[in-house]
Amino acid sequence: MPAPLRVIQWATGAVGGYALRSVITRPEFELTGVLVYDPDKIGLDAGPLVGLPETGVLCDDDVDRVLATDADCVLHMPLPAAYFGGDYTADLETVCALLSSGKNVITTTGFIYPQVYGPVVVDRLESACRAGGTSVYGTGINPGFMSDLLPLTLSALSTRLDHIYVRESSDFVGHPSRQIVMDLIGFGRAPKEYAQAVRPFRTVQRALFSESVQLVTHALGVDLDEVEETDEYDLATEEFDITAGTIRPGTVSASRWIFSGLVRGRPFMTVECVYKSHATKVHRWPTPGFALHIEGIPQLTVTIDEISHGLAGAAAHAVNSITPVCQSSPGIQTPLTLPLTTGHGTAHLP
Repeated sequence: MPAPLRVIQWATGAVGGYALRSVITRPEFELTGVLVYDPDKIGLDAGPLVGLPETGVLCDDDVDRVLATDADCVLHMPLPAAYFGGDYTADLETVCALLSSGKNVITTTGFIYPQVYGPVVVDRLESACRAGGTSVYGTGINPGFMSDLLPLTLSALSTRLDHIYVRESSDFVGHPSRQIVMDLIGFGRAPKEYAQAVRPFRTVQRALFSESVQLVTHALGVDLDEVEETDEYDLATEEFDITAGTIRPGTVSASRWIFSGLVRGRPFMTVECVYKSHATKVHRWPTPGFALHIEGIPQLTVTIDEISHGLAGAAAHAVNSITPVCQSSPGIQTPLTLPLTTGHGTAHLP
């Protein structure tokens, strides 16, 4: 039996916590380090942090010390730096430092298709990969699966593609992070305040979905003229509580984002994202779930009525990618270069 792959969990927030639990409980992995940002977590054992027995691995906030820890792979899952007024280069420097130190990186901060940012970013990543003999792979659910990996997979059934449409509608009623739901997405804010507060979120959304759309279109041999973004919001008509806080009448309770990859002014690929603070209280726009429609020959429509634990799904996709990323040739990995990962969930049999 091969030795377990050594894994560092970088950030233990909403998604990182799910990933950490999987790394600890799966025998093919060995947890060797945990980087945390919350002062209250420093020095805690990683196991009890996610409801498991002690592991002997303590949470640390010292970046240099974690960078020096031996590992085969890092699950890099902090919030993107742009959420805090930074830019793409801050995350780029961290990822490159990890790669150069000899650790493969799977990240949920973007990097799904870093070619979007031009040759300087690509060269920086490739140089770090060569220095460490490592690979980098950006993943998630949407982007990272629904808006890129799934359309590319289904395109194999097409003889002609006219338009690809992907829709996500998500219910944030149970999302535990006030920072994400209220501060970044902007739910619960008055309209004037929302316009200012949502700027960092808009920056991240535009970057992530531009990567996703251009990954798909490049794989299909389509050169886009631009990726256009529009967004709008809806206001609550009553007061209600969600896990992250209270939504009051007249404040933002939902938002809708559309990203369109245009060719000669017409959309070739469209991604629509609907975010609802409480799906049973917000009646505008589609109910939670995913839809994928491919116009062409043949016409294809796939719907997923609900993903009950989307954060767990995003974490699972990253964790399930550890082995193929560690086995890949050094460099930037995408769904075009990395073999499709298969499920590794624990089977519960009668």
